Amino acid sequence: MGLHLTLPDTLRPRFRESFGRLYKGKGDDTIEKLSRDLGSPTKLISVGDVTTFHLLNLGIIPDILIVDDRTKREPASYRVVVGTKHKGFTEISVDNPAGVITEDLIDAVGNALKTDEHVRIFVRGEEDLAAVPAILMAPEGSAVLYGQPDEGVVLVKITLDKKDQMKDLLTEILNEQDHSKEQIETIRRKLDGYQNH
Repeated sequence: MGLHLTLPDTLRPRFRESFGRLYKGKGDDTIEKLSRDLGSPTKLISVGDVTTFHLLNLGIIPDILIVDDRTKREPASYRVVVGTKHKGFTEISVDNPAGVITEDLIDAVGNALKTDEHVRIFVRGEEDLAAVPAILMAPEGSAVLYGQPDEGVVLVKITLDKKDQMKDLLTEILNEQDHSKEQIETIRRKLDGYQNH
C-alpha cells in the first residue's frame, strides 16, 4: 500500500473551501452550466461518484474518473454506481482510507495520466482527497472536477498558479507527517513528476 499521507485536523477547514470555481446546484443542470466554461482541457479528471455520473449522463467523457461507490460517506445509489461503470474505461482499483492520500492512489493517478486510455480508478475506502494529487499531477491546461457536498461541483482549471497553490498546501500536509525525509521526498517527486515528461 505504500505510504499514507494523513490530512492533519488543522488543515481540514482548507478542504471545505473550493480550489476552483464552484457551480452551485445539483444534477445535470450544474454540469450543463459548468460545461460552457470547460473548453477542451488537455486532460479531464472527474473525482466523485455523483459528479462523474452526471458528466457521463450528459455524454462528457473524462479521461480519468475516480470513484468509490459512495456519496457523502454513504453508499451511492445503484443508478449512480452502475452509471459510473462506463465500458470504455480501463479499471484500476486502489486502497485509500478516509482522510488519507496513499502512495497507491498517487501512483494510480500518475499512471493514468501517462496513458491515452480512459481510466476508471476505483477507490476501496474514500476518494475525498483524490483531487489533491489530480490537481498537482495533471498537465497544464487540464481540468479537475469534484463535488462540494450539498453545494455543487467545483471546476479547477490547471495553471501554474493553481499548481503552486496546491504545492503550498501539500508542503503543509507533508510537514505534519511522521515519515522519513527520503520517503517525503519520494512522494513530493511523484507528485511533481508528471510535469517533467
